[in-house]
Amino acid sequence: MAKPRLEKPRLSVLSGLSHVALLVWALLIILPLLWTFLASFKNNTEIFGDALQLPGALRLDSWGRAWDKAHIGRYMLNTVVVVFFSTAGTMLFGSMAAYVLARYRFFGSRVIYYYFVAGLAFPVFLALTPLFFVVKQVGLLNTHVGLVLVYIAYSMPFTVFFLAAFFRTLPETVAEAAKIDGASHTRTFFQIMVPMAKPGLISITIFNVLGQWNQYLLPLVLLSSEDKWVITQGVASISTIAGYEADWPALFAALSMTILPVLVVYIIFQRQIQSGLGAGALK
Repeated sequence: MAKPRLEKPRLSVLSGLSHVALLVWALLIILPLLWTFLASFKNNTEIFGDALQLPGALRLDSWGRAWDKAHIGRYMLNTVVVVFFSTAGTMLFGSMAAYVLARYRFFGSRVIYYYFVAGLAFPVFLALTPLFFVVKQVGLLNTHVGLVLVYIAYSMPFTVFFLAAFFRTLPETVAEAAKIDGASHTRTFFQIMVPMAKPGLISITIFNVLGQWNQYLLPLVLLSSEDKWVITQGVASISTIAGYEADWPALFAALSMTILPVLVVYIIFQRQIQSGLGAGALK
């Protein structure tokens, strides 16, 4: 008589371990964020006291100091402007390049595609010195325009790599039907292919927004005037001030202001991100 197979208990054990691992990972992410948010309402004594202690009162003055004294509002506005234009440029040029490389065959197309992919393995800090001098020579150093162009170049490799794989999965018959109807390549791309690739475009757009919002190294090198700083430079500045003036609640308030916008964006678009990644993987 054959012995019963033990695959189901083994799978249940693996499933339980995976759930435990996900729970631990979630706690490692959520607890520091929650502690940072609560610390913005504490005073210095409570911050350096019991870490699990709740704020004794709802103190909003630290948020006011972070907004006015540390100019977080101005830095956040600069960041919104820079990220908006850089993400728009990245998605426009990146989607067009990815579409051409994915759907058309011409001499050197594979070389160009691998050139973009190679950018994923190139550490950005190795290019900081030549990048500084290039931006300076074209007269865009210490300007938001220069930072936007650098952000676009910095985000292009991953954008092209992701979208090229997505565009390859779209049916060729639709493009052929549009060509028969007399649609140009440009019209086919913007009116047919872009709507079909909407899940992938939304996903990569959110990733670019998050990556550019949290970028610190490039603005640090390219922006020297304080009135043009972005949010990461402002938080770094207030962290130094907090160390000298012992204004830690204002630091955590500034961190909360930095975290909340991207957290809200992710919560709103999490379904689109998951559907986009899932569609690309299944196709």
